Amino acid sequence: MKSTGNKQLIDGLSHLLADTYILYVNTQNCHWNVVGPQFFSFHKMFEEQYQALANATDDIAERLRALKVFAPASLHAFLKLASIKGIEDHLNAEKMLRKLFADHTSLAESIFKLFGIAEQCGDEVTLDLLIQRKTAHDKTAWMLRSSLESELSQTKKQVHDDSFAN
Repeated sequence: MKSTGNKQLIDGLSHLLADTYILYVNTQNCHWNVVGPQFFSFHKMFEEQYQALANATDDIAERLRALKVFAPASLHAFLKLASIKGIEDHLNAEKMLRKLFADHTSLAESIFKLFGIAEQCGDEVTLDLLIQRKTAHDKTAWMLRSSLESELSQTKKQVHDDSFAN
């Protein structure tokens, strides 16, 4: 691997690890706290997503170790490095979907910016990992966006039904 840009790549991977971990916690928060008519499907979807993110954090951290650096591994380090913010308040299902969609979209954009750095460093293994992660975030963002559209139509239907009930 070329040393030019190596620090940028390691810094980028460290930020990616922190953001992925915060997204993991956000997704687990949604899994635990979702309520509403689509509880079961959202609960299951969030579980699948946080399990995938747990595996992703491991892959990213192990890549950092393969690059002969220590991975950030404390809550303090993650909060300092992350650009994604944690969920502080209880959110309704629609806001959960919106928050996670925004987080996955943001991560996909950040990863795309790292492609060039990995290429500049000649690090095809890291580039492959980044491509896998971007693909996963793009797919999850699509699923969340589609679920959000479903949630919005369900809400509109409920408002419509309620207006005729009175």
